[in-house]
Amino acid sequence: MDNQNNKNNPNNNRQGWGIILVTTLLVTFMVMGFYSLMSGAGPEEISYDKFLDMVDDKKVAEVSLSSNRIYITLTDEARRKEAQENGSDSMNSVINQIWGQTGTGGSRDSSPDYYTAYVNDDTLVERLYESGAEFKGEVPDTMGQMFFELFVTLVLPIGLMALVLSYFIRKMSKGGGMMGVGKSNAKMYMEKETGVTFQDVAGEDEAKESLQEVVDFLHNPGRYSGIGAKLPKGALLVGPPGTGKTLLAKAVAGEAKVPFFSLSGSAFVEMYVGVGASRVRDLFKQAQQQAPCIVFIDEIDAIGKTRDTVMGGNDEREQTLNQLLAEMDGFDTNKGLLILAATNRPEILDPALLRPGRFDRRIIVDKPDLKGRIDILKVHAKDVRMDESVDLEAIALATSGAVGSDLANMINEAAINAVKHGRQVVSQKDLFEAVEVVLVGKEKKDRIMSKEERRIVSYHEVGHALVTALQKNTEPVQKITIVPRTMGALGYVMQTPEEEKFLNTKKELEAMIVVALGGRAAEELVFDTVTTGAANDIEQATKIARTMITQYGMSERFGLMGLESIQNKYLDGRAVLNCGDATAGEIDEEVMRMLKSAYAEAKRLLGENREALDKIADFLIEKETITGKEFMKIFREVKGLPEPEEDAQEKVEERIAMKPLEEADQ
Repeated sequence: MDNQNNKNNPNNNRQGWGIILVTTLLVTFMVMGFYSLMSGAGPEEISYDKFLDMVDDKKVAEVSLSSNRIYITLTDEARRKEAQENGSDSMNSVINQIWGQTGTGGSRDSSPDYYTAYVNDDTLVERLYESGAEFKGEVPDTMGQMFFELFVTLVLPIGLMALVLSYFIRKMSKGGGMMGVGKSNAKMYMEKETGVTFQDVAGEDEAKESLQEVVDFLHNPGRYSGIGAKLPKGALLVGPPGTGKTLLAKAVAGEAKVPFFSLSGSAFVEMYVGVGASRVRDLFKQAQQQAPCIVFIDEIDAIGKTRDTVMGGNDEREQTLNQLLAEMDGFDTNKGLLILAATNRPEILDPALLRPGRFDRRIIVDKPDLKGRIDILKVHAKDVRMDESVDLEAIALATSGAVGSDLANMINEAAINAVKHGRQVVSQKDLFEAVEVVLVGKEKKDRIMSKEERRIVSYHEVGHALVTALQKNTEPVQKITIVPRTMGALGYVMQTPEEEKFLNTKKELEAMIVVALGGRAAEELVFDTVTTGAANDIEQATKIARTMITQYGMSERFGLMGLESIQNKYLDGRAVLNCGDATAGEIDEEVMRMLKSAYAEAKRLLGENREALDKIADFLIEKETITGKEFMKIFREVKGLPEPEEDAQEKVEERIAMKPLEEADQ
């Protein structure tokens, strides 16, 4: 199994082409080097006048005349003198010995020592006679020499490169070969090797129910085929990141107890056209051999993106998609082959991929509700030691909008925090600190603010909290702090809803805008100036106001007109205007009007309750962090309000603060 995985390593493609390139270059260099050695080995070139001097000095033993060169062989005495002058045998002499030796037994080496260009010299023959040198002529073989040089320098390297490339391409076209370039990179888990079942998945009951039907079909195909039902060819898991799409796919394989092929959509994508399609073919070939089995393609949008008919598209990606469409049409569902895929960008997938007969089911894996978050926390907390103060429902209530991965991280951070403080069990305090770490980051203990900055931040945060308490349609305050956090916040106000909500009224949204601008209003009211600390508040208030106008129809000026649509719903949720430039300008004016009205309301509320603002801010500067209960106690004292016997907000605060009410036990 390990060997198979090693062969299917995603890096094999790059390694394969790297080996092809290196092998080709080595072969080319070897051939060129051999030819260079052959052409460079032999006599040394000298000038014609030097050759004549050698002849006149009777240093020449033999001369060979060709059509364009004169090859010169020295006498033994001349060779010895040259060796003595050079101190040792020259490299040229060694090469000459390689170039060729004549005679037998003790005969001397007659290979030429030098050569020079042939010159039409009528006196040369007479000089050779006088020096006593032997000379002879050679019949030229120009065509043979040219053919040999052409073959060695051009035909042989190209032929070798062509053979190497054709070998590797033939291997790739067959599905990978020795380097796995066109071979599927799917990691296969056999039987129960995923180690995950539906008991390990919580908070997604509807998605589990849809997939349990598929598992039942794999276990009992006769029950369905008897009535004429067919196994769905594919199921597409859609939802935000971290909601458990991959975990659900592994749970299906664990429950079905069949082989499970898992890989990412990006594993098919390569720069070489045809490689991705080859990998798709190889994947389905392996899957059909292992049927019944499950194939899971994570992040399928990497290969399933809508084909571009305007800009020309991407040949490799489109060939891969076409091959996937063909393979999904080609296999028989009665063999028990199921395709699961996951994405958080369903809007960009090709319509041909989403039609019934390919991905028959679209299963939404959305953010969990309150009950789902409680169930998820229980699953991740089952192996963590916790004391009796832990209330997972309170944690779930305080983490609205969190996904499964966030909640798992919170449990783990709480356990780490308990160990760091020398405790053997996790407490409710550890859990709430973990919630803060995940949402706003760790405390920055090394960031020391000046006294004036502490006052500004304190008034800013109390401004948020006080505006919250002075309005009806707001969530109760749980905690106020001016301790800086690693995610950039110099302080923050934590609010906890009394119950899970799925809708917001217009009055609640307007109250949210007033609360968001309460910090800036407090700064201007107290210090007669403003700071950069309200940047995130302004962004949040602007987003709420624009959404009310363009999507929720809560503006009297535009009424029920839809002016924006959401793209990438499961990612950033970016809104795109569906109107002209003139209307867009009017939208900006309406947003500005709403923000100015909300800011004026925040200043009015804080101005009428200045005494409470000052006292709570002074208390926060002293303590740095105060609970919602302490905040409300000071507020009631200043306003002269009696302590309620049973206040809903107080119940939430006391439960979160790990102080259960006696009335709840009665």
